[in-house]
Amino acid sequence: MRSETLSAPTSAPTDEPAPGDGLVRAGAVLFIIGAVATLVTVAPLFLGSTPFPTVAYLVSMLMGVGFLVAAAGVLRSIAAQRRRARVVQAAAGQPR
Repeated sequence: MRSETLSAPTSAPTDEPAPGDGLVRAGAVLFIIGAVATLVTVAPLFLGSTPFPTVAYLVSMLMGVGFLVAAAGVLRSIAAQRRRARVVQAAAGQPR
């Protein structure tokens, strides 16, 4: 039986980053910094010491910012893959 699905042309793997990879990496770094800051700012509440200044709580907001940046990178990667799939599909002469 013949397969109805199209596959992208196979080529040697490249070390070239895909669109969105940089955003995902940057988002992961921001998320980790925010997660560590969150742990540090919550610790005084459990240890009974004086809380950190407001700036420390603002740094913990990087966790959410990192998540959003990484999500934007994933969406950019998805868009690039869909564009590539449309090009392959058009080259094969198949309707969408």
